[in-house]
Amino acid sequence: MSDAFLPYGRQQIDDDDIAAVVAVLRGDWLTTGPKIGEFEAEFAQFCGTREAVAVSSGTAALHCLYHGAGIGAGDEVIVPAMTFAATANAALYCGATPVFADVEADTLLIDPQSVEQKITPRTKAIVAVDYAGQPANYRALREIATKSGLMLFADACHALGGIYQGEKVGSIADASTFSLHPVKPMTTGEGGMITTDNAELATKMRVFRNHGITSDHRSREKASSWFYEMVELGFNYRLSDISCALGLSQLEKVRGWTEKRQKIAALYDAAFEKMPHVRPLKKRGDGAHAYHLYVVRVANRAQVFAHLRAQKIGVNVHYVPVYLHPFYQEQGFESGACPVAEAAYEEILSLPIFPAMNEKDVARVVKSLEEICQ
Repeated sequence: MSDAFLPYGRQQIDDDDIAAVVAVLRGDWLTTGPKIGEFEAEFAQFCGTREAVAVSSGTAALHCLYHGAGIGAGDEVIVPAMTFAATANAALYCGATPVFADVEADTLLIDPQSVEQKITPRTKAIVAVDYAGQPANYRALREIATKSGLMLFADACHALGGIYQGEKVGSIADASTFSLHPVKPMTTGEGGMITTDNAELATKMRVFRNHGITSDHRSREKASSWFYEMVELGFNYRLSDISCALGLSQLEKVRGWTEKRQKIAALYDAAFEKMPHVRPLKKRGDGAHAYHLYVVRVANRAQVFAHLRAQKIGVNVHYVPVYLHPFYQEQGFESGACPVAEAAYEEILSLPIFPAMNEKDVARVVKSLEEICQ
C-alpha cells in the first residue's frame, strides 16, 4: 500500500493551465487587464447568470457582496453555525451582526426552521452555505426570505458544478459567492467570485474591489485619460490577469472534475453501506452534489483522526461551529446556541476526495477506517 501522503483535497494543474499563465506573463497586462473581463464572462455563463465579479478571495467575495447589498451597522445577517468563519466575519466587517442558525442533523445544511426562528426586525439577509458541495434547501429558504422581505445569498464556495432542482449553483440565490482556493472545485491560486443577475449590485461590487474608485488603469488607458474618482472607501480586492488566466483554463475542466468527485463519492457510499460505524451525510434527492468534501460521522472521532493521520491519510474537520471560536466567545456569543451543529462537530470527519484520486486511494481510506471503526 502506498506510503504517499493522501490529502483531503488538492489542486489539479496541467500543461494547459501553465501555458495560459505563461502567455499572460509574456503579455502587457499582469493585472487590471483583459483576462479579468473574459474570466467573469465565462464564469457567469457557466453559472447561468448575467454578471460575475472576480475578487481576490472567497472572503473578499462575501465582503463585497454584503457591502454592495447595503448591509451595515445595526443589521443582522443569518448564517449557519457550521461554516468557515468568513461567512460570519464578513458581516462584522460591515458593522453588522451575524446571527447563527442551526443545521439539519443529516445534511449539516442550514435548517430553514431555525432560520425562521432567528428573524428579527433587524434581519437584512439570509446566507445559505452549500455545505460539502450540496445545495441547501433553497425552495424553503426563498419562501422565508420572500415572506420576510429579506435578501437570500448563497455561500457556494463548496458547490461550483452543483445543481438544485434543475438550476445551476450560482444562479439560485439573489447572489452567490465562490472561493477559488486550491482545495476548492477549481483554483486561481487565491481568488473569489460573486455571481448575480443584478447589474447594479455588480457595479457596486466592482467599485468596492477597486479602492472605491470608479475606473481602473486599463479603462483610463483606453480612454486616454488620467482622471479618476474615489466615491467611497473601498478595498484592493482585485484579482490579477495571471490568476484569471489560470481560472479560465481551470473552468473548462470543472464539469469533468465534478463527475470524478461524484464517482469517488459513490465508491465511498458503497463501502460504508457495510460499515455501520461510519455514517456519511445524507444526500438530498433534488439536485447534484459537487462533493468538495466527503464528510462522515464517527463516534470516536479523535481516535479515528489520529489513526488515519498516522497512516498518512490527511483527514480533516470542517468545521468548528463559528461562535465557539475564542474571538466570538469574547464577543458574547454563547455555547449551546445551535445544539445540532455542536453535536455534529464532535463526530464529523472529512475524507480525501479530489479528481486525481483512484480506486486504490479510496480502498486505502476504507481499509484504514475498517481497522479503527469497529
